[in-house]
Amino acid sequence: CCTSTWEEGTDGDEPAPRRAHSELSGGTPNLGRMTLTAETGTQETDQSPARTSAADSAPRRPSLSPSRAADFKSCPLLYRFRTIDRLPEKKSRAAVRGTLVHTVLEKLYDLPAAERTVAAAQTLVAPAWDELREEPGVAELFEAPEGEQAESLEAWLASAGQLVETYFRLEDPTRIQPHGREELVEVTLPDGLLLRGYVDRLDVARNGALRVVDYKTGGMPRETFEAKALFQMKFYALVLWRTRGVVAAQLKLLYLKDGDALTYAPDEAELLRFERTLQAIWAAIERAVATGDFRANKSRLCSWCDHQALCPAFGGTPPPFPADAAAAAGWRTTLPLTAATD
Repeated sequence: CCTSTWEEGTDGDEPAPRRAHSELSGGTPNLGRMTLTAETGTQETDQSPARTSAADSAPRRPSLSPSRAADFKSCPLLYRFRTIDRLPEKKSRAAVRGTLVHTVLEKLYDLPAAERTVAAAQTLVAPAWDELREEPGVAELFEAPEGEQAESLEAWLASAGQLVETYFRLEDPTRIQPHGREELVEVTLPDGLLLRGYVDRLDVARNGALRVVDYKTGGMPRETFEAKALFQMKFYALVLWRTRGVVAAQLKLLYLKDGDALTYAPDEAELLRFERTLQAIWAAIERAVATGDFRANKSRLCSWCDHQALCPAFGGTPPPFPADAAAAAGWRTTLPLTAATD
Protein backbone atom coordinates (compact mmCIF):
# COMPACT_ATOMS: atom_id res chain seq x y z
CA CYS A 1 0.00 0.00 0.00
CA CYS A 2 1.29 3.45 -0.85
CA THR A 3 -1.55 5.51 0.46
CA SER A 4 -3.22 6.94 3.50
CA THR A 5 -6.94 7.35 3.97
CA TRP A 6 -8.42 10.05 6.20
CA GLU A 7 -11.98 10.92 7.01
CA GLU A 8 -12.69 14.62 7.10
CA GLY A 9 -14.13 15.64 10.47
CA THR A 10 -17.02 18.05 10.66
CA ASP A 11 -14.89 20.41 12.69
CA GLY A 12 -12.23 20.62 9.98
CA ASP A 13 -9.66 18.61 11.96
CA GLU A 14 -8.25 15.30 10.78
CA PRO A 15 -8.46 12.05 12.75
CA ALA A 16 -5.76 9.41 12.52
CA PRO A 17 -5.27 7.68 9.15
CA ARG A 18 -6.88 4.31 8.50
CA ARG A 19 -3.96 3.32 6.30
CA ALA A 20 -0.47 4.73 6.21
CA HIS A 21 2.84 4.00 4.53
CA SER A 22 6.40 5.14 4.98
CA GLU A 23 6.50 6.65 1.47
CA LEU A 24 4.20 9.42 2.60
CA SER A 25 5.72 12.83 3.18
CA GLY A 26 7.16 13.21 6.65
CA GLY A 27 4.72 14.60 9.17
CA THR A 28 1.03 15.27 8.84
CA PRO A 29 0.32 17.77 6.04
CA ASN A 30 -1.05 21.02 7.38
CA LEU A 31 -4.26 21.51 5.46
CA GLY A 32 -5.47 24.31 7.66
CA ARG A 33 -9.16 24.81 7.05
CA MET A 34 -10.12 23.85 3.51
CA THR A 35 -13.54 25.29 4.26
CA LEU A 36 -15.28 28.61 4.31
CA THR A 37 -18.22 28.83 6.69
CA ALA A 38 -20.79 31.56 6.10
CA GLU A 39 -21.28 33.78 9.15
CA THR A 40 -24.80 34.34 10.38
CA GLY A 41 -26.23 37.56 9.04
CA THR A 42 -23.55 38.06 6.40
CA GLN A 43 -23.85 37.56 2.69
CA GLU A 44 -21.52 34.94 1.25
CA THR A 45 -19.63 35.84 -1.89
CA ASP A 46 -18.05 33.28 -4.17
CA GLN A 47 -14.33 33.99 -4.42
CA SER A 48 -13.72 31.12 -6.84
CA PRO A 49 -12.14 32.02 -10.16
CA ALA A 50 -14.16 31.56 -13.32
CA ARG A 51 -14.42 27.92 -14.28
CA THR A 52 -12.81 26.65 -17.46
CA SER A 53 -14.85 24.04 -19.26
CA ALA A 54 -13.15 21.13 -20.99
CA ALA A 55 -14.69 22.35 -24.23
CA ASP A 56 -13.36 25.89 -23.92
CA SER A 57 -9.99 25.33 -25.52
CA ALA A 58 -8.18 22.72 -27.58
CA PRO A 59 -4.52 21.80 -27.16
CA ARG A 60 -2.25 24.21 -29.01
CA ARG A 61 -0.01 21.31 -29.94
CA PRO A 62 0.30 17.62 -29.03
CA SER A 63 -0.05 17.30 -25.29
CA LEU A 64 -0.26 14.64 -22.62
CA SER A 65 -3.21 14.20 -20.28
CA PRO A 66 -3.63 11.66 -17.46
CA SER A 67 -6.10 9.55 -19.45
CA ARG A 68 -4.02 9.46 -22.62
CA ALA A 69 -0.85 8.64 -20.67
CA ALA A 70 -2.75 5.78 -19.03
CA ASP A 71 -3.95 4.64 -22.46
CA PHE A 72 -0.41 4.42 -23.81
CA LYS A 73 0.79 2.58 -20.73
CA SER A 74 -1.98 -0.01 -21.02
CA CYS A 75 -2.02 -0.32 -24.83
CA PRO A 76 -0.08 1.85 -27.32
CA LEU A 77 -2.50 0.89 -30.12
CA LEU A 78 -5.45 2.13 -28.06
CA TYR A 79 -3.63 5.44 -27.62
CA ARG A 80 -3.21 5.67 -31.40
CA PHE A 81 -6.88 4.89 -32.09
CA ARG A 82 -8.07 7.49 -29.61
CA THR A 83 -5.53 10.26 -30.13
CA ILE A 84 -4.20 9.97 -33.69
CA ASP A 85 -7.00 8.20 -35.60
CA ARG A 86 -9.66 9.63 -33.28
CA LEU A 87 -11.93 6.67 -33.90
CA PRO A 88 -15.45 6.95 -32.48
CA GLU A 89 -16.35 4.91 -29.40
CA LYS A 90 -19.72 3.88 -28.05
CA LYS A 91 -21.02 5.56 -24.95
CA SER A 92 -21.94 3.37 -21.99
CA ARG A 93 -24.55 3.83 -19.31
CA ALA A 94 -21.88 3.68 -16.63
CA ALA A 95 -19.79 6.41 -18.27
CA VAL A 96 -22.80 8.64 -18.86
CA ARG A 97 -23.89 8.16 -15.24
CA GLY A 98 -20.43 9.28 -14.18
CA THR A 99 -20.76 12.42 -16.31
CA LEU A 100 -24.20 13.11 -14.83
CA VAL A 101 -23.00 12.77 -11.24
CA HIS A 102 -19.96 14.95 -11.89
CA THR A 103 -22.22 17.64 -13.37
CA VAL A 104 -24.53 17.57 -10.35
CA LEU A 105 -21.64 17.84 -7.89
CA GLU A 106 -20.15 20.71 -9.88
CA LYS A 107 -23.45 22.60 -9.94
CA LEU A 108 -24.02 21.89 -6.25
CA TYR A 109 -21.29 24.41 -5.45
CA ASP A 110 -23.11 27.09 -7.44
CA LEU A 111 -25.60 27.16 -4.55
CA PRO A 112 -25.06 29.25 -1.41
CA ALA A 113 -23.29 27.16 1.22
CA ALA A 114 -26.32 26.76 3.50
CA GLU A 115 -28.42 25.43 0.60
CA ARG A 116 -26.06 22.60 -0.34
CA THR A 117 -28.24 19.81 1.03
CA VAL A 118 -29.01 16.30 -0.15
CA ALA A 119 -32.48 17.40 -1.20
CA ALA A 120 -31.12 20.32 -3.19
CA ALA A 121 -28.57 18.10 -4.89
CA GLN A 122 -31.28 15.64 -5.90
CA THR A 123 -33.22 18.42 -7.62
CA LEU A 124 -30.19 19.04 -9.82
CA VAL A 125 -30.24 15.52 -11.31
CA ALA A 126 -33.22 15.99 -13.65
CA PRO A 127 -32.09 19.26 -15.29
CA ALA A 128 -28.55 17.92 -15.65
CA TRP A 129 -29.95 14.83 -17.34
CA ASP A 130 -32.10 16.96 -19.67
CA GLU A 131 -28.92 18.64 -20.92
CA LEU A 132 -26.89 15.45 -21.10
CA ARG A 133 -29.46 13.45 -23.04
CA GLU A 134 -29.17 15.92 -25.94
CA GLU A 135 -25.60 14.79 -26.62
CA PRO A 136 -25.19 12.37 -29.54
CA GLY A 137 -25.46 8.72 -28.58
CA VAL A 138 -26.85 9.26 -25.09
CA ALA A 139 -30.62 8.92 -25.54
CA GLU A 140 -30.12 5.75 -27.61
CA LEU A 141 -28.62 4.00 -24.60
CA PHE A 142 -32.11 3.76 -23.13
CA GLU A 143 -33.87 2.53 -26.26
CA ALA A 144 -33.71 -1.21 -25.57
CA PRO A 145 -34.40 -3.51 -28.54
CA GLU A 146 -37.78 -5.19 -28.49
CA GLY A 147 -37.84 -8.17 -26.13
CA GLU A 148 -34.62 -7.18 -24.37
CA GLN A 149 -34.73 -6.54 -20.64
CA ALA A 150 -32.69 -3.55 -19.53
CA GLU A 151 -32.50 -1.21 -16.57
CA SER A 152 -35.20 1.42 -16.91
CA LEU A 153 -34.33 5.09 -17.22
CA GLU A 154 -36.07 5.73 -13.91
CA ALA A 155 -33.95 3.11 -12.14
CA TRP A 156 -30.80 4.44 -13.79
CA LEU A 157 -31.55 8.01 -12.69
CA ALA A 158 -32.29 6.73 -9.19
CA SER A 159 -28.88 5.04 -9.11
CA ALA A 160 -27.25 8.35 -10.07
CA GLY A 161 -29.19 10.05 -7.28
CA GLN A 162 -27.93 7.45 -4.82
CA LEU A 163 -24.33 8.20 -5.78
CA VAL A 164 -24.98 11.90 -5.22
CA GLU A 165 -26.47 11.14 -1.81
CA THR A 166 -23.43 9.03 -0.90
CA TYR A 167 -21.22 12.05 -1.52
CA PHE A 168 -22.72 13.73 1.53
CA ARG A 169 -21.41 10.90 3.72
CA LEU A 170 -17.88 11.75 2.64
CA GLU A 171 -17.87 15.55 2.81
CA ASP A 172 -19.97 18.40 4.14
CA PRO A 173 -20.33 20.77 1.16
CA THR A 174 -21.79 23.51 3.37
CA ARG A 175 -18.31 23.94 4.85
CA ILE A 176 -16.30 23.86 1.61
CA GLN A 177 -15.70 26.74 -0.77
CA PRO A 178 -13.82 25.37 -3.79
CA HIS A 179 -11.10 27.44 -5.41
CA GLY A 180 -11.81 25.78 -8.73
CA ARG A 181 -14.18 23.26 -10.30
CA GLU A 182 -13.62 21.36 -13.55
CA GLU A 183 -10.57 23.56 -13.88
CA LEU A 184 -8.03 23.34 -16.67
CA VAL A 185 -4.48 22.95 -15.38
CA GLU A 186 -1.54 22.89 -17.77
CA VAL A 187 2.17 23.47 -17.87
CA THR A 188 4.99 23.16 -20.40
CA LEU A 189 7.99 21.36 -18.96
CA PRO A 190 11.55 22.54 -19.78
CA ASP A 191 11.87 19.83 -22.43
CA GLY A 192 8.78 21.16 -24.23
CA LEU A 193 6.28 18.54 -23.06
CA LEU A 194 2.84 20.10 -22.59
CA LEU A 195 0.87 18.57 -19.71
CA ARG A 196 -2.82 19.40 -19.41
CA GLY A 197 -5.85 18.06 -17.61
CA TYR A 198 -9.06 19.01 -15.83
CA VAL A 199 -9.35 18.87 -12.05
CA ASP A 200 -12.78 18.04 -10.62
CA ARG A 201 -12.21 20.30 -7.64
CA LEU A 202 -9.33 22.33 -6.23
CA ASP A 203 -9.44 23.56 -2.63
CA VAL A 204 -7.05 26.14 -1.23
CA ALA A 205 -6.68 26.64 2.53
CA ARG A 206 -6.11 30.02 4.09
CA ASN A 207 -2.47 29.03 4.66
CA GLY A 208 -2.09 28.27 0.93
CA ALA A 209 -2.21 24.47 1.22
CA LEU A 210 -3.74 22.74 -1.82
CA ARG A 211 -6.15 19.83 -1.90
CA VAL A 212 -6.96 18.13 -5.20
CA VAL A 213 -10.28 16.25 -5.22
CA ASP A 214 -11.57 13.81 -7.82
CA TYR A 215 -14.99 12.11 -7.85
CA LYS A 216 -15.20 8.45 -8.85
CA THR A 217 -18.53 6.72 -9.41
CA GLY A 218 -16.96 3.26 -9.40
CA GLY A 219 -15.71 1.19 -6.49
CA MET A 220 -12.55 1.74 -4.51
CA PRO A 221 -9.61 -0.31 -5.86
CA ARG A 222 -7.84 -2.99 -3.88
CA GLU A 223 -4.59 -1.89 -2.28
CA THR A 224 -2.53 -3.56 -5.00
CA PHE A 225 -4.15 -1.23 -7.58
CA GLU A 226 -4.05 1.99 -5.58
CA ALA A 227 -0.88 3.24 -7.29
CA LYS A 228 -2.66 3.03 -10.65
CA ALA A 229 -5.62 4.96 -9.22
CA LEU A 230 -3.31 7.69 -7.95
CA PHE A 231 -1.54 8.15 -11.31
CA GLN A 232 -4.08 10.77 -12.39
CA MET A 233 -3.83 12.63 -9.09
CA LYS A 234 -0.04 12.74 -9.15
CA PHE A 235 -0.29 14.15 -12.67
CA TYR A 236 -2.41 17.03 -11.36
CA ALA A 237 -0.12 17.51 -8.38
CA LEU A 238 2.90 17.78 -10.69
CA VAL A 239 1.22 20.42 -12.89
CA LEU A 240 0.11 22.43 -9.85
CA TRP A 241 3.60 22.23 -8.34
CA ARG A 242 5.21 23.41 -11.58
CA THR A 243 2.72 26.27 -12.01
CA ARG A 244 2.21 27.38 -8.40
CA GLY A 245 5.40 26.25 -6.72
CA VAL A 246 3.39 24.42 -4.04
CA VAL A 247 3.25 20.66 -3.50
CA ALA A 248 -0.36 19.64 -2.90
CA ALA A 249 -0.92 18.77 0.76
CA GLN A 250 -3.56 16.19 -0.12
CA LEU A 251 -4.75 14.24 -3.14
CA LYS A 252 -8.25 12.95 -2.48
CA LEU A 253 -10.26 10.39 -4.46
CA LEU A 254 -13.91 10.04 -3.43
CA TYR A 255 -15.43 6.67 -4.36
CA LEU A 256 -19.16 7.19 -4.40
CA LYS A 257 -20.14 3.58 -5.05
CA ASP A 258 -18.52 2.44 -1.81
CA GLY A 259 -18.75 5.65 0.17
CA ASP A 260 -15.00 5.56 0.80
CA ALA A 261 -12.07 7.89 0.24
CA LEU A 262 -8.46 7.39 -0.79
CA THR A 263 -6.07 10.17 0.13
CA TYR A 264 -2.37 10.67 -0.43
CA ALA A 265 0.27 13.26 0.39
CA PRO A 266 3.00 13.50 -2.27
CA ASP A 267 6.38 15.10 -1.73
CA GLU A 268 8.67 17.04 -4.02
CA ALA A 269 11.09 14.17 -4.66
CA GLU A 270 8.23 11.91 -5.69
CA LEU A 271 6.86 14.49 -8.11
CA LEU A 272 10.29 14.81 -9.69
CA ARG A 273 10.35 11.03 -10.22
CA PHE A 274 6.84 11.15 -11.63
CA GLU A 275 7.86 13.93 -14.02
CA ARG A 276 10.64 11.72 -15.37
CA THR A 277 8.11 8.91 -15.80
CA LEU A 278 5.86 11.15 -17.90
CA GLN A 279 8.83 12.32 -19.97
CA ALA A 280 9.74 8.69 -20.67
CA ILE A 281 6.15 7.92 -21.70
CA TRP A 282 6.13 10.95 -24.00
CA ALA A 283 9.44 9.96 -25.60
CA ALA A 284 7.99 6.52 -26.33
CA ILE A 285 4.87 8.11 -27.83
CA GLU A 286 6.97 10.37 -30.06
CA ARG A 287 8.97 7.37 -31.31
CA ALA A 288 5.76 5.50 -32.08
CA VAL A 289 4.29 8.46 -33.98
CA ALA A 290 7.51 8.96 -35.95
CA THR A 291 7.44 5.37 -37.18
CA GLY A 292 3.71 4.62 -37.02
CA ASP A 293 4.54 1.60 -34.86
CA PHE A 294 1.91 1.29 -32.14
CA ARG A 295 1.80 -2.20 -30.65
CA ALA A 296 -1.28 -3.85 -29.18
CA ASN A 297 -1.05 -5.02 -25.60
CA LYS A 298 -3.63 -7.69 -24.80
CA SER A 299 -4.99 -7.57 -21.27
CA ARG A 300 -8.19 -7.94 -19.28
CA LEU A 301 -9.02 -4.35 -20.26
CA CYS A 302 -9.61 -5.54 -23.83
CA SER A 303 -13.07 -6.71 -22.78
CA TRP A 304 -14.17 -3.06 -22.71
CA CYS A 305 -12.44 -1.97 -25.91
CA ASP A 306 -14.52 -0.90 -28.93
CA HIS A 307 -11.70 -1.54 -31.39
CA GLN A 308 -11.19 -5.31 -31.28
CA ALA A 309 -12.19 -5.65 -34.94
CA LEU A 310 -9.16 -3.50 -35.85
CA CYS A 311 -6.75 -5.03 -33.35
CA PRO A 312 -4.11 -7.59 -34.40
CA ALA A 313 -4.42 -9.25 -30.99
CA PHE A 314 -7.94 -10.28 -32.05
CA GLY A 315 -7.19 -11.03 -35.69
CA GLY A 316 -8.00 -7.56 -36.96
CA THR A 317 -6.01 -5.16 -39.12
CA PRO A 318 -5.52 -1.52 -38.10
CA PRO A 319 -6.21 1.12 -40.74
CA PRO A 320 -3.16 2.73 -42.39
CA PHE A 321 -1.43 5.13 -40.06
CA PRO A 322 -2.86 8.64 -40.69
CA ALA A 323 0.48 10.39 -41.18
CA ASP A 324 -1.11 13.46 -42.74
CA ALA A 325 -3.50 13.94 -39.83
CA ALA A 326 -0.65 13.43 -37.36
CA ALA A 327 1.50 16.03 -39.10
CA ALA A 328 -1.40 18.49 -39.28
CA ALA A 329 -1.86 18.08 -35.51
CA GLY A 330 1.77 19.00 -34.91
CA TRP A 331 3.35 15.56 -34.60
CA ARG A 332 6.72 14.79 -36.14
CA THR A 333 6.68 11.71 -38.32
CA THR A 334 9.17 10.13 -40.70
CA LEU A 335 6.38 8.51 -42.70
CA PRO A 336 5.62 9.84 -46.20
CA LEU A 337 2.78 12.35 -46.40
CA THR A 338 0.15 12.44 -49.10
CA ALA A 339 0.87 15.20 -51.60
CA ALA A 340 -1.55 18.10 -51.29
CA THR A 341 -4.08 18.27 -54.08
CA ASP A 342 -6.46 21.01 -55.19
